[in-house]
Amino acid sequence: MQRVELAGININGIPMRLFLALCLVFAFNSNGAAQPNPEHDLSFSSFARSWDEGIPLGNGLIGVLVWQKDEHLRMSLDRADLWDLRPMKGLHRPEFSYRWVEGQVRKKEYKVVQEYFDAPYEKEPAPTKIPGGALEFDIKNWGEVASVRLSLKEALCEVKWKSGSELRTFVHATLPVGWFRLDNVSHEFDPALLAPKYEGEATSSRNSVEGDDLVRLGYPQGQIQRSANTITYVQEGWGGFKYEIAVKWERIDDKTVEGAWSISSHYDKTQGATRASSVIESAFARGYDADLKSHLLWWKEYWSKSAIHIPNALLEKQWYLEQYKFGAAARRGAPPISLQAVWTADNGRIPPWKGDFHHDLNTQLSYWPCYSGNHLEEGLGYFDHLEENKANYKRYTRQYFGTDGLAVPGVTTLDGTEMGGWIQYSLSPTVSAWLAHHYYLHWRYSMDRQFLKERAYPWINDVATHLEQITIKDSSGFRKLPISSSPEINNNDISAWFDENTNYDLALMKFTFNAATELARELGLEEEAKHWEKIGREFSGFALSENLELKFAPSLPYNESHRHFSHIMAIHPLGLIRWEDGDRAQKIIKNSIKLLDEVGPDWWTGYSYAWLANAKARAKDGEGAAKALEIFAKAFCLTNSFHVNGDQTKSGYSKFTYRPFTLEGNFAFASGLQEMLLQSYAGFIEIMPAVPSTWKDVSFQNLRAEGAFLVSARKVNGDLSEIQIVSERGGATELRLPGNDWSVINSVDVRIKRSRNRLRFEFIEGGQVHLRKK
Repeated sequence: MQRVELAGININGIPMRLFLALCLVFAFNSNGAAQPNPEHDLSFSSFARSWDEGIPLGNGLIGVLVWQKDEHLRMSLDRADLWDLRPMKGLHRPEFSYRWVEGQVRKKEYKVVQEYFDAPYEKEPAPTKIPGGALEFDIKNWGEVASVRLSLKEALCEVKWKSGSELRTFVHATLPVGWFRLDNVSHEFDPALLAPKYEGEATSSRNSVEGDDLVRLGYPQGQIQRSANTITYVQEGWGGFKYEIAVKWERIDDKTVEGAWSISSHYDKTQGATRASSVIESAFARGYDADLKSHLLWWKEYWSKSAIHIPNALLEKQWYLEQYKFGAAARRGAPPISLQAVWTADNGRIPPWKGDFHHDLNTQLSYWPCYSGNHLEEGLGYFDHLEENKANYKRYTRQYFGTDGLAVPGVTTLDGTEMGGWIQYSLSPTVSAWLAHHYYLHWRYSMDRQFLKERAYPWINDVATHLEQITIKDSSGFRKLPISSSPEINNNDISAWFDENTNYDLALMKFTFNAATELARELGLEEEAKHWEKIGREFSGFALSENLELKFAPSLPYNESHRHFSHIMAIHPLGLIRWEDGDRAQKIIKNSIKLLDEVGPDWWTGYSYAWLANAKARAKDGEGAAKALEIFAKAFCLTNSFHVNGDQTKSGYSKFTYRPFTLEGNFAFASGLQEMLLQSYAGFIEIMPAVPSTWKDVSFQNLRAEGAFLVSARKVNGDLSEIQIVSERGGATELRLPGNDWSVINSVDVRIKRSRNRLRFEFIEGGQVHLRKK
């Protein structure tokens, strides 16, 4: 065992620790800066003609889509907290109870359950996310467009016309303001602010996928007021809610116009919120140039967090696009990523699935990439939202389940209130357990003990309390839910309920009690740890076929194509069945994934392929993971990279060919590629565990491993050649290495022990090591 301590030595006044860190960063970034390159940008020769193919800009709170409608450049404006929060009509009746539903299931009288709790979601227009409005410029006299480009590095959209006119527009990274600057525009500039249509005759489909008509919300049409160079629009919503859009522009000279817009939301409890018109005045006091400068500084810091370089140009570009969208959609101080985040449909309708918070998959997949992608700060907005709504969740837990602890509805409004829908999933008893997995991941990747003590363990402890109280013992003495389900198997039929634990529910419950045990011990709460450990041992094993394939449930094999891989939760994301556990675990993983492929993708959506890539990466199948990601990028994304659920190429990748836009598939894609490059869930770090053999030259910088380790690595001509590990918090980890011909080039504040094909490191906080193949 060796220990290298050089922190006290100075070179030309620079502490050795800092000097070596700078050397290591230089070494790994010399092969490509930790920034997206121009080839990763979106670049077109004309505007998109549909809102869902527009150029997306955002900062987690406000967003815009830039496209062309008729002869107008259209900027669809949105804000994440524009919500109609009226209660779902008829949902909270006396029968609103898990036990009552269980009784109806056992009596096989399910129609009334569907009528009470499922139908309102389709029938009623609200609660729902609502759109903001649109800003339009008449461009019929501007001539032909030469180029439309989204710079990922700058988070800025630039449009050039062949006439010489130019538009640069961005949504400020941290302030609720969007800017636009027009150059070489000598003709009259007269923008228009357009409001959504809230009055008139409704042309309702009453279909949650297509979106209901906004008219059905029953709002009085908002008023637009205009002066020489300002426009404001105030729209009244339900229950005293209002929102304001403000636009202002100024001519800088005879050819240049600068303008800004903002949206503010005003609920009864936030009447003091700053109005959009005031935000705009403050923006103009700072100026376009000052705001652009601070905007670019934020994005420079964001892009410095991690980078990848792979020989597959399609997948590399898609990864950078996903990282960009994550930075544009996730932010502390803003709501978490909903189905469409800050890009609500601009088509006169309520957004697909009401633009709500789906916790039966969608929010969870959306935050998968923030952990190994080294964007924990942006991911904290997810937990802020859950904590803010915790009292409401506990109200729901007592009201619907009659338990202490914590359950979360699978489909919720902005304030966490349940919305109903297919209640096997929208009111599932294990939703909060999947959310608990994110609390666990944040702790493992950050090693933030304050987060562990104040947020992670309290959440997981509450979830475990709920699950202990809701479960019962079966005839064999195993714990089970009174009725169980598996999203979204058998859709909304009574057969979607099972009298036995599904593998989905079982995996989540096993994870919860394992995590509660582990975290209680980490905090020195031994009696609580023993209790949770005892409860965890009272669950049965997973339901497997004779061929060691995971089933939906003991009574239902995996026998149908389905978009939601709920039955393999134990493989990914929960890691309860791990490749590293040996031959039997490997057979379960391989055979379950093989069965997925054999049954086929008839009813998969885009996120299915992204999830499959994550699972195949866990099975060390780099070729399979890359193929799944390629299909996703080619067939399930629009030209602006938005995931739209159905196969847009109609190539047989899915029988779904529709195009409702949701974001979870995009972010699960990023997670899948990161899973190919770095894994650490099994208690050690593994570099490039699932990279195709054809990928000869691969590198990444500052991907994050469990234990709060930042890892950089490089493969050259097919051989892994360099690895750097930096420890944020200190602590021990192991690194699995191919072969023994590795040397330590530099190390600071670390003890190193070699054991066969592994190195064990014991770091002091800030310690680091640089390895190179001999």
